[in-house]
Amino acid sequence: MTQASIDFAGLNAWADRLTETARHAGTVIMGIYNSDFVVSEKADDSPVTEADRAAERVILADVEALAPAFPIVAEERVAAEGLPKFEGESFWLIDALDGTKEFVKKGQDFTVNIAFVQKGIPVLGVIYAPVHDALYVGVTGNTRQRRAEVWRGGVRAAIHCRPRPKQVIVAGSKSHEMSDNMKAFLARHDVAERTKLSSSLKFCLVAEGKVDLYPRFGPTSEWDIAAGHAIVRAAGGRVHDQAGNELRYKKPDFRNGRFLVEGCA
Repeated sequence: MTQASIDFAGLNAWADRLTETARHAGTVIMGIYNSDFVVSEKADDSPVTEADRAAERVILADVEALAPAFPIVAEERVAAEGLPKFEGESFWLIDALDGTKEFVKKGQDFTVNIAFVQKGIPVLGVIYAPVHDALYVGVTGNTRQRRAEVWRGGVRAAIHCRPRPKQVIVAGSKSHEMSDNMKAFLARHDVAERTKLSSSLKFCLVAEGKVDLYPRFGPTSEWDIAAGHAIVRAAGGRVHDQAGNELRYKKPDFRNGRFLVEGCA
């Protein structure tokens, strides 16, 4: 299968398969969450657990079977082997356990993230929040082809970003918020409410129309945000840099600068 052959129908078929993959990974994560697990540190001083590694093994096996023609960039594989080198702008980005710090604290806001990037833009995203049993899917084709949904308790609901109200709701990070930058951002907006979460759930709330803006000032890796970007995009929102350009992927170090996630303007 060539990169050019992945159309909207094909992406949707992949998304259907990957919802089961994400749930399987979530079950593995919760089994470790409810045990006495060991926390280690990676070279960048970030925490890692067997849940990160075990969930990634589940996802890699399924993705490699589903679409072997496309490269995979996965957080723990990169930590162990370094960044892969490959041609083209279509590939997988995987963060099997986003929000490891929250997981270690026995919090609730951690997620499974699977994304497919085509021509530098995330066009498929699956996010599963195991504690909440909430599964988000976002797929985009051409300008009229969109699929954005959440599954809770086995019930599917379509989601969409809400039109920007006069007073906005702003999301920030529990662990990584840069307070001075956030204060300056908030001063430029009429803010009705603020909320703080960990992991890619901030993207999901924008996609659901529960949050209007999520600014990020500190560095992130592409696998942290690609699935959320795909879901926000499918729901009618945007993820863009300081110049207003949509965030693109496969940067030289797979790292992101500042960006803003926003719902419908």
